[in-house]
Amino acid sequence: RGGGGSLRKMSSTIKIEFPGAFVGHRCETPVAEAETNKDELMEYFRLMYTMRRMEITCDNEYKARNIRGFCHLYDGQEAIGMGIHSGLSLEDSWITSYRCHCIKLARGGTVESILAELMGKATGATGGKGGSMHFYSKKNNFFGGQGIVGAQVPVGAGLAFANKYKTPPGQPMPVAIACYGDGAANQGQIWESANMAALWKLPMLFGIENNQYGMGTSISRSSSNNEYYTMGNMIPGLKIDGMNVLSVREGVKFAKNFAATGNGPMYLEFSTYRYHGHSMSDPGTTYRNRDEISNVRATRDPIEHIKKLILDYTAVKDDELKAIEKDIRAEVAAACDRAKSAQPPPLSELTKYVYLDENCKDVQPPYIRFATIDASVGY
Repeated sequence: RGGGGSLRKMSSTIKIEFPGAFVGHRCETPVAEAETNKDELMEYFRLMYTMRRMEITCDNEYKARNIRGFCHLYDGQEAIGMGIHSGLSLEDSWITSYRCHCIKLARGGTVESILAELMGKATGATGGKGGSMHFYSKKNNFFGGQGIVGAQVPVGAGLAFANKYKTPPGQPMPVAIACYGDGAANQGQIWESANMAALWKLPMLFGIENNQYGMGTSISRSSSNNEYYTMGNMIPGLKIDGMNVLSVREGVKFAKNFAATGNGPMYLEFSTYRYHGHSMSDPGTTYRNRDEISNVRATRDPIEHIKKLILDYTAVKDDELKAIEKDIRAEVAAACDRAKSAQPPPLSELTKYVYLDENCKDVQPPYIRFATIDASVGY
C-alpha cells in the first residue's frame, strides 16, 4: 500500500484502489479503483506541480504589487482541477468561481498568458481586461471565471440546457459542470438551478469544492447541513476525496455517464483544503491555526500523494521528480519575467467589444466619456 491506496501492476497498466473515497446519496457509488499508467501519472504530476508553482508566483507578485485587485489562489485544491479535466472531455462545458487560474491552465491556457492577465498586460489571456476572476475559453468550452459568488451555477444550468437542446434524442449529451465553494452552497439561485435541472433532466453536475471555510467561516458555523452532496434532496449525490486526483477523475467519469445518458443532474462534493486565505487580503490564520494547515500539508497534500504513487509503483526515482520540479520552477519564473516585461493594452482597447453591429462586428460607440471633455469622444 502507498499514497492512500493499494496497487497491483498489470503490464503497463497500474490498478489503484482507494477504499472509502466515495459516499453516495440516492445512488450507487463508483468502484473505488482506477486504472492508470506511468505516463498518465507523470502528466498529472507535471500539470499539478505547474499549478502549484504558478499560484505561489501569484502570491509573490501580488505582494510585490505587480498583481493588484482581487486574487484567489488554488494551491491545495489542484487534484480537483486536474481530476475534473481528466474525467471530462473538451466537449463538456465547465464554469467555475473566481478561483479559476488553474482551471484556465487545465483547459488550454499557458502560465505566461495567465500571469500577464493578472498583471493587466496586453499579452494576457483576455488582453489584460479581465484580470484574476474572468478567464475564459470558448474554444475549449471553459466559460469562466465568475466574480459574483454563486452566479456561475445558473449559467452552468443554461450550458447544460444548451447541451441537451443541441444533442439528437437518444444520443449521449455533453455535460456541464458548475463548480462553487461551500460558502455559496446555500444560495437561492443554486436551489432554483437544481430544481430546474432535475425537472428537465439536464446533463448538469453541481460541483461543490468544500475547502472547509467560506471566507473565514467554517462549514460548521455557516451551514445547517454539512453533507453538501445531499443538498440536491431528490438529486443523487456523491462525496469524493478531493485530495486524490484519481478518485476525483473516477467520480467525475461516473457522474458524467449518469448525467449524459438522460438521468438528470448529480451533486458532487469534493472534500479539499486551501492553503492560502480566501483571497490575498485574507492571511488565513485568524480563524484557523498554522498547525491545522501544516497537518493537511503533511498528511493529505494532493501533489505529495501523486508523487508517492509514482515513486512506489513505477521505476521513476526521487531525483527525477526533483529535476522535473526544478525545470518547472524555472519555466514558471521565465514565464513570469516575460509577463512582467509585456506592455499594458493601449487606451484604444478600452472601448472595444462594447457595441456590435448587425453582423456582430465590433463598432466604436458614438460617445465615450473620459476624465476630461478634451479626452472624451463625440462631445
